[in-house]
Amino acid sequence: MVGASFYFYAYSDPWLLILLLFSIFWNASIVYLIQLPDFKSKKAVLALGVVLNLTVLFFFKYSGLFAKTFLGNSQGTDLHWIFLIPLPIGISFYTFHGISMVVDFYRIGPEILKEKISYPNLILKSSLYINFFPQLVAGPIVKAKEFFPQIKAKDFKDIPWLSATKILILGYFLKTVIADNLNDLTFVIDFPYNSHHSSFALILLIFGYSAQIFADFAGYSLIAIGTALLFGYQLPTNFNFPYISSNFSEFWRRWHISLSTWLRDYLYIPLGGNRKGNLRTYINLFLVMALGGLWHGAEWRYMVWGIGHGLLLLLERFLEQNFPFSLPKNKITFFLKGLFVFLCVSLLWLLFRLPNFEKAVQYLGLIGSNIALATDWELCSFLLFFSIPVFLYHGYGWYKERSTQASNEWVSVIGYSFLLFLIVLNRGPSASFIYFQF
Repeated sequence: MVGASFYFYAYSDPWLLILLLFSIFWNASIVYLIQLPDFKSKKAVLALGVVLNLTVLFFFKYSGLFAKTFLGNSQGTDLHWIFLIPLPIGISFYTFHGISMVVDFYRIGPEILKEKISYPNLILKSSLYINFFPQLVAGPIVKAKEFFPQIKAKDFKDIPWLSATKILILGYFLKTVIADNLNDLTFVIDFPYNSHHSSFALILLIFGYSAQIFADFAGYSLIAIGTALLFGYQLPTNFNFPYISSNFSEFWRRWHISLSTWLRDYLYIPLGGNRKGNLRTYINLFLVMALGGLWHGAEWRYMVWGIGHGLLLLLERFLEQNFPFSLPKNKITFFLKGLFVFLCVSLLWLLFRLPNFEKAVQYLGLIGSNIALATDWELCSFLLFFSIPVFLYHGYGWYKERSTQASNEWVSVIGYSFLLFLIVLNRGPSASFIYFQF
């Protein structure tokens, strides 16, 4: 498994292995020191491990951004090009794995392995954890305390073949049929294509991209989870019908769950969480969302996206604490609250799709000014055709969470067979996963 994972990572660029190997060795070495009973400087070594991981992430991912911001055209000399370093594949994910590894072993080391292991064996297990190929490039982010106990002998009889097959079919359907076909349509969001389309088409494109980014990333996560199951490893659920959320806190409990829980456990709680008063809670929440946004990419628009979500969470918390009121609990109220959350989330996705904040503002301006333009009904019909399955899927999720009836196995077999048929018949032009760029 370790050899296969190294081969997978080195396939496109073998030089990238050097940095990955360094990451494995220093994290394993720090964990080994932490596990020594007589070692006295465990907290200092832990701090060193966290700093090393963050330094590597900052240097390779963010040095160009900060250099461009602070050195670009400084005194007539543009020096930022010196810091334009190629971004190693998966660095955002495996550095977070490194941090999880040193922190978890510091907090609950004996409970993770149950036994003392040799340094070479620790290197081997660390290699599998940090470099496990199904989730290496784009997650889900797996905590060390969840993965290390799974590193043991596997039996074919224990593999849940049916569950893995269903997960893989759904993942490939979301990616190849929905996301890839929508990718062939949502390029219209970019300038100058957007200036030639009506307000209705521009609004529909926003919803189409919301469907695309969900299908693309949830599809990847399902493929990773299903592949890992075939090797006997359980990765955490990464998406749980996020577009049926009735508030923003719930959205972040359902969207990119592995990142949300990582930020909670390794950043929000260490900062004090909600244990040090309302003001400190607001500051912690805002800081975590801003940094979580910047984690997605080395551009300020991602931080603006994170700040937007942070402000929505702060406003929601403030209103709940200071103006408590309860709306009638019925399907109409649930739908209206969910619609509001979905609209806000969808508008913020523009910062992912467009190159900068100014283009996103310009796009919103076009929605107001292009009312008189003729609508491209062919574009709109295809957007609806490939977006509706995502919303039907979320409708199924809403029903599933409220239903007490067991699902009919024959209906399930027919449904997954139909999805497999569509994968063969109607997959779109192959497109890179959106989260590969992060």
